[in-house]
Amino acid sequence: MFANLSERLARVLKNLSGTGRLTEDNIKDTLRDIRMALLEADVALPVVKEFIQHIQTKAIGVQVMESLTPGQALIKLVHHELVVLMGEFSNQLALQTQPPAIILMAGLQGSGKTTTVAKLANWLKKTHKKSVMVTSTDVYRPAAIQQLETLAKQIGVDFFPSTTAQTPVNIAEAALKAAKSHLIDVLIIDTAGRLHIDHEMMTEIKALHTAISPIETLFVVDSMTGQDAANTAQAFNTILPLTGVILTKTDGDARGGAALSIRQITGKPIKFLGVGEKLDALEPFYPDRVASRILGMGDILSLVEEAERTLDKDKAEKLAKKIKKGKSFDLEDFRDQLRQISKMGGVMGIMSKLPGMSQLPQAAKDKMNDGMLVEIEAIINSMTRKERRFPALITGSRKRRIAMGSGTDIPAVNRLLKQFTLMQKMMKKVSQKGGLLKLMRGFPGQFPRGGGPIPF
Repeated sequence: MFANLSERLARVLKNLSGTGRLTEDNIKDTLRDIRMALLEADVALPVVKEFIQHIQTKAIGVQVMESLTPGQALIKLVHHELVVLMGEFSNQLALQTQPPAIILMAGLQGSGKTTTVAKLANWLKKTHKKSVMVTSTDVYRPAAIQQLETLAKQIGVDFFPSTTAQTPVNIAEAALKAAKSHLIDVLIIDTAGRLHIDHEMMTEIKALHTAISPIETLFVVDSMTGQDAANTAQAFNTILPLTGVILTKTDGDARGGAALSIRQITGKPIKFLGVGEKLDALEPFYPDRVASRILGMGDILSLVEEAERTLDKDKAEKLAKKIKKGKSFDLEDFRDQLRQISKMGGVMGIMSKLPGMSQLPQAAKDKMNDGMLVEIEAIINSMTRKERRFPALITGSRKRRIAMGSGTDIPAVNRLLKQFTLMQKMMKKVSQKGGLLKLMRGFPGQFPRGGGPIPF
């Protein structure tokens, strides 16, 4: 998300370098370009106007501090206004109530609501160690009830069964009773997709809300609908007292207009972002971190938190001990690292949180895709165990066999071996005293110029 906006803003702000003061003359063109970048990102026009006005008022005449260029000073202002625009602080779920805390999920059909119910249940279970029960009141689509039951089994949370012969209120009340008797911490209730102009359906969900008094009423909306997502959320909020918004499919949204418009238009905070199809692909929404990503500053804190949640600590400890003892880092270890990267959202999921991504050459970005990971793993899987442990054995004839077995070619095998050699060197640095810090300092330099192979 925000890829196009981030690139545009990086180019715009770079043009301000070289002068010692922000004035009306040198900021006029910059603000026009920022306005166009926001509009192209599908941010609502009233939001853009107010955003630009705030920056202009604060930027004119700002004395640039020592060691800062005007571009950096303006970035600071833009970052602050982006944070204000999106809500200033992260709004967590309000779960401080007598269990079970009830979360009611609303949204349009096709917004990814049922999957988001499972993602949220999974997040509560793993992150907050909560016991969770889910149920579906979508009595119009039996497939939706079955889908939620299947997802609940996958993530290991309780599912309260329902049928199309019941009413949504009866299902919710029965689920609440069951949740209380089983001492469940959180009850999440899925609802049928509906339009705000459908009076009968809106009356139904209002009655459901009244019957169960949820502590959270979350609106699930597809971020790829842009500013329409904000307008739809506002329409729902006039009928149903929403407490927050979950934006789905943000991994496929390169513009980000919905995230920048919703808070300003609806007054309701974004609480989560759906960042992929997997059931662990849900992130809490932090305005300051998202603003940093937009401006190419990265989001290391979120990356660290993601690593803590998803990485296999046992395997990491075994690898650390192995390297510390002076044993060689081999291709089986390399394959394990690739699988850990996939768990963290893939190459682009990680790279999007690293500083300076918007300034990388396009050729380099084009090579950063998860298809690359699939190809590398296929090549490693086509090797014998001995070859994976002792890569120096892989010569011409072995390379041909590996290429045929993995459906690739010899140049692809050569690229992998070159990447592996780089990874070995990185692992040696880590094994030395203070090696991890040295590695992190040198990390930007590891990116090859002109889009060569990436050392993962």
